[in-house]
Amino acid sequence: MKTFFQPLRRVTQLLLLSAVVSTNVAVAQPTQTNTLSVSAAFEFTSLDPSKNGFVYSRMQILETLVDVDENGLLLPALAKNWQVSDDAKTWTFELRGNVHFHDGSLMDADAVVNSLTIAQSKHGALKKAPIDSIRAEGSNKVKITLSSPYTLLGAVLANYANGILSPDAYGKDGDVLALSATGPYQLYQFSPPHKLVVEKFEDYWGKKASIPYASYLTGHRAESRVLQARSGQADIVFGLAPASLPSLKRLPNLDIHSNPIPRTIVLKLNSGHPFMKDVNARKALSLAINRQGIAKGILRVPGSEADQLLPASMSNWHLANVTSKTEAEAGTPESLLASLGWKKNSNGMLERDGEQFHLTIITYADRPELTTVATAIQAQWQAIGIDTKVEVTNSSAIPMGHQDGSLEVALIARNYGFIADPLGVMLSDFGSNGGGDWGAMNWNNKALSADLMALEETSDPATYKNIAQRSAQIIFDERPMIPVSSYVQQTSVNKRVKGFHFDPFERSYFLNDMEFVK
Repeated sequence: MKTFFQPLRRVTQLLLLSAVVSTNVAVAQPTQTNTLSVSAAFEFTSLDPSKNGFVYSRMQILETLVDVDENGLLLPALAKNWQVSDDAKTWTFELRGNVHFHDGSLMDADAVVNSLTIAQSKHGALKKAPIDSIRAEGSNKVKITLSSPYTLLGAVLANYANGILSPDAYGKDGDVLALSATGPYQLYQFSPPHKLVVEKFEDYWGKKASIPYASYLTGHRAESRVLQARSGQADIVFGLAPASLPSLKRLPNLDIHSNPIPRTIVLKLNSGHPFMKDVNARKALSLAINRQGIAKGILRVPGSEADQLLPASMSNWHLANVTSKTEAEAGTPESLLASLGWKKNSNGMLERDGEQFHLTIITYADRPELTTVATAIQAQWQAIGIDTKVEVTNSSAIPMGHQDGSLEVALIARNYGFIADPLGVMLSDFGSNGGGDWGAMNWNNKALSADLMALEETSDPATYKNIAQRSAQIIFDERPMIPVSSYVQQTSVNKRVKGFHFDPFERSYFLNDMEFVK
């Protein structure tokens, strides 16, 4: 058993060191020939799964009790099975045997209870679950008792924030000091915010990796990631700009993968804004968007245009009777705005009571297509007389603008698969508190809030679908958020790698399924 992580007691020391953490200096070191290099847009700053667990889950360091398949169905992971009581208030998980943490210790029920209890105290979906207790039952069972039925629990436990770590990974206050988890790769180098390297874990309980090392490198700029793909500096590059695809597809050393994911490019509206508080104004803004043109001309994925928030693959929440023509039955953008008193001035711009219709769209550059999509929407809204400004900023400006009320419109790529059951995100975005940082703003619907709360306790599939469909219809009719396009992840894979496949829920890069071509 190898221990690669120094027992540093303070995360700040660790961050300052920003160095190789392996103590196993006698064995092979990572080189270009034995290391799979991954490039993506997002930074990491902490070892804590509740903050940056998405990176550690994708790099297969971190694992959870429950996994998720490509259709969002729950699968056994560190728990080999589980049972739910008839009243749906007690969940009992039987743990997989002979699972080692990266520090060499064996996973048991006490370790899992410790990890989940700490996760419950931190920011994340587990904190919101109606949990009365998390207890060990012997050495291999964990029982979670709820104060009320909560159908989301399995999906919440599959979230990276609830990854299982060794008891020795934590400080006395629950701080994460070492990323001693159970995955097929263990941490080798930690250099936040841009680089980490993992090494294959020989004592992994499942399919062992064949590639000795893998690195993750943050590439903020889409242009830089394209260069990494072109030059071979990175074997796998996620988040390619659509405009770069034609030239990359011509390169003989690359394969390009286009994979739909349960993420939607959507406009978040401030429904309390004087110009958007009437539903007809929001419908007019939606009708003015040429989705097909954006999908084909900018995203280069014809057919990815979206009239609903959730994709057809999430059938409980997707309305089968809605087409691109459904919304048009309400009228035209011009007629809807005219009904609200807006008239064009001599410059062709809309005015009402001497005030010009002006909106500012903010977006962020982490996802390269957002800026160009925002610019296209700007032109399309300008065409109907709305003076529209686009500002490209940091993604953190969106929750800040939501909280201080300054946000007017934001173009975002909302991940409805953040928790495998989209109900978790829907509750966050449209729940009883009038919306969330990445959801509705200054908009609340009592019927929708009641339906979402009912779904938390609904286990019957037919009843669940009926309520989810009703909820989706309310959101479609009221347009507190305007969908633009389903998201397609564009990825380049160097042909020296085989075995790549994509996780639509973005939980894993499946590194242990890949090999170098010999």
